[in-house]
Amino acid sequence: MHSFLQIVTSFPTVVFSVLLTVVVLYWLVVALGLLETEVLDSLFFDADGLDGADAGALAGLLSRLGLGGVPLTVILSLIVLFGWLASYFAVLIALPLLGHPAVHFALGAAVFAAASLAAIALTSLALKPVRALLRKIPQEEPKTLLGRVGVVRSASVNAQSGYAAVDDGGAGLVLQIRTHGDELPRGSRVVLIEPLPEQRAWRVVSEEEFNTGALP
Repeated sequence: MHSFLQIVTSFPTVVFSVLLTVVVLYWLVVALGLLETEVLDSLFFDADGLDGADAGALAGLLSRLGLGGVPLTVILSLIVLFGWLASYFAVLIALPLLGHPAVHFALGAAVFAAASLAAIALTSLALKPVRALLRKIPQEEPKTLLGRVGVVRSASVNAQSGYAAVDDGGAGLVLQIRTHGDELPRGSRVVLIEPLPEQRAWRVVSEEEFNTGALP
């Protein structure tokens, strides 16, 4: 136990320990429905995120590294997890060599770099079956969802982010949704009025607006 605490609270593993704590807290918040899993994708790739060239460059880099096709939060979470594991076991093996501070820092920096590269490679391998599974999931035809009613499950929905549970006549769907600009709180009933293929989302209005014909 002493060795474990010593490793996870000292350089370089402490860097991954802090990041892993943030990741765990993030997924707890997601589980409570206060954030969505694609929050970073909305930040970087949606209309108000990076400009077209930067977003394209980031997407291209992820693709070349074998990290495309899944939400950024999932990618970063796996990189942090694998980085923590690689760093921990590398330091555990090299622990007898870390006595002198200068040696500790130099070897720690090398371990951090190697663990980061290993984490990216392991994440790429781990995502291959995930992408294969996603490709097998049949895409819902937009015309079958147009006019469907959903309930906002994110903290709120606006023109940049939000998601809702939609009754599709089966097990139900969780879809990314956007408004025309007004913000609707969690629990609001909304109607899907327009597919947004570039954002992988749907434009929605409140059920009240839809029923009264007061569409934007």
